[in-house]
This record gives sequence, structure tokens and C-alpha cells, in this order.
Amino acid sequence: MDFSNINFLAVLVGAIASFAFGSLWYSPLLFIKAWQEGVGISDEEFKNSNLLKTFGGSLVMMLIMSLGMAILLRGHEASEIDWQVGLMHGLYVGLMFVATGAAINILYQGKSLKLWLIDAGYQVIILMIMGAVIGAWA
Repeated sequence: MDFSNINFLAVLVGAIASFAFGSLWYSPLLFIKAWQEGVGISDEEFKNSNLLKTFGGSLVMMLIMSLGMAILLRGHEASEIDWQVGLMHGLYVGLMFVATGAAINILYQGKSLKLWLIDAGYQVIILMIMGAVIGAWA
């Protein structure tokens, strides 16, 4: 696979911006308590988990997602790509692939609609962020 037309700085910034957004989304200001309740994790269990592994692994996965978005967007002529095109690609991928896949898991796991809205909403938004960043630098 040819990666010569991938803007790796945009991929990195898209991943880091998404990771930063996650620190707000899953914070006491927004959804951490509802998320913990939805997945059944207590404050104590969360504090005792390997946060370096969790956060480090999450950042690696976001880098892979961001690279995937860059590969998807490079299917267009460079003159056709801007932040809005990237944003819309993130929305489409997020809603039609990621959120639907997460919904299937939620259904089989017997988890709540609220948990799905929190997790799927986050995934859709970070894909939109990645797409917008990468599209802006195309």
C-alpha cells in the first residue's frame, strides 16, 4: 500500500484531538458517571484499573482510526477535500458502521440505550473530528 500521499501530521493531530475530546466526554462534566453505571464499573474498580494501558491503548487505536480516515479520504481528488468533506465522511462512517456495530453489541449484551448513546455518540464525534482535521490539511 502506498502511503506517500498521507499527511501523517494531520493523522497525528486528528488522533490527539479526538483523545483530548474523550477526556471531556468521559469526564465528571459530562458522561463518566452514566457510563460507569452503564458498564457496571465502580469508582474503585476504575481507579484500580491499569489506566496507562487503557489510555495508551486508546491512543494507539485512535491513531489507527485516524490513519483509516486519511486512507478513505485520499480516494478523492485533493481539490475535492476540505474540512467539511472530512467531517461528513466521519459522520457517515460513524453512524453507518461504528454506531450500528456498537448497537449490535449493546443488543446482545443487554446493555442500555443510554450506554449506546454515550459510546456511539463519542465514536461518531471523534470520527468527525479526525475527518475534519485531515480534510482541512488535504
